[in-house]
Amino acid sequence: MNFVIITGVSGAGKSQAANILEDMGYYCIDNMPALMIEQFAEIYSQSPVNMTGVVFIVDVRGEAEFQTLLDRTDMLKRNGHRCILLFMECENSVIITRYKETRRKHPLSAKKNIPITEALALERSILEQAKENADYIIDTSKISVKQLAAKLGAIMKTDMKREIVITCASFGFKYGIPSEADTVFDVRCFPNPFYIDELKNKTGLDEEVRNFVLASENLQEFLQKLYDMMKFLLPMYKDEGKFQIYIGIGCTGGKHRSVVVTECLNNYLQSLGYNSIALHRDILK
Repeated sequence: MNFVIITGVSGAGKSQAANILEDMGYYCIDNMPALMIEQFAEIYSQSPVNMTGVVFIVDVRGEAEFQTLLDRTDMLKRNGHRCILLFMECENSVIITRYKETRRKHPLSAKKNIPITEALALERSILEQAKENADYIIDTSKISVKQLAAKLGAIMKTDMKREIVITCASFGFKYGIPSEADTVFDVRCFPNPFYIDELKNKTGLDEEVRNFVLASENLQEFLQKLYDMMKFLLPMYKDEGKFQIYIGIGCTGGKHRSVVVTECLNNYLQSLGYNSIALHRDILK
């Protein structure tokens, strides 16, 4: 049977991730007590219901349950089930904004009558071991629902085969380096379409900008070296048991050069048979 356990910081998008997986055919159970996971797995494995798998959403309201959660995750795997532990992460400032917008309270803030900043600090200490043991970590601080769906789709598609899931992401250095990036490449040294009037308001997804960026011989040489490096490194990542790779490509604003290079790298990795997706974090800023 296929099981996905979603946990992580409150406000980071656990429910949104569950909704996406539900649309993919998974049966989702919110706020599942960790102690009941084993019994449910036994019952569900005997059920004739045709489902892709089961998603358990476990949050910090069960403070004492996270060691039990890790034990139950290991148990499912020992019993021959596929079990993914997915950890949802997000920056504190974004979470605080989300709570203000929804006018809801953080579960620990309400339970212990403490400010949200203290609640988040306490929550992160409780979740530390779960995050360390997670198979996949998704930071939702600066991605859209559509991009979250793409990442989840890539994870679910390849986890059965234990293949690498690669995210190639463009970003603007002026907005900060992606916190989840494993590797970052800076392409600000190449000619910038921003200073060409007819290209300034276009993006790296437009043919005119792409042609301008790729016209640089230095950039063409850089791409070739980047391809060679990734072709060399990715099999070693896999051999070491790392199945989630985030490659950040940055330019000044994340709208032109980084987008072109990200698309080129993503296309190259897909041509090698890797499950790679392209995200453009700052393209609309």
